[in-house]
Amino acid sequence: MTEVDWIGFLGVFQILLAYFLNVFEKISKNDLSFILLNLIGASMACLASVLLKYWPFIILEAIWAIVSLYSLFRFKTISN
Repeated sequence: MTEVDWIGFLGVFQILLAYFLNVFEKISKNDLSFILLNLIGASMACLASVLLKYWPFIILEAIWAIVSLYSLFRFKTISN
């Protein structure tokens, strides 16, 4: 596997980990860990997609990261 493959793999793994932990009620969608797993994972998957020049997933992961970033800002606002 190449470095780009590893970046994409680790990013997708984090997104799926957040999903499974949420489905099995280990973390809530409002937990900071859920938000960060999605934000970092989507950002890494987006970076890998950019490096591969694969537009469908660049768009998907960029939007996923933006929504996760919005969730992080909401989390910070609600926490304070």
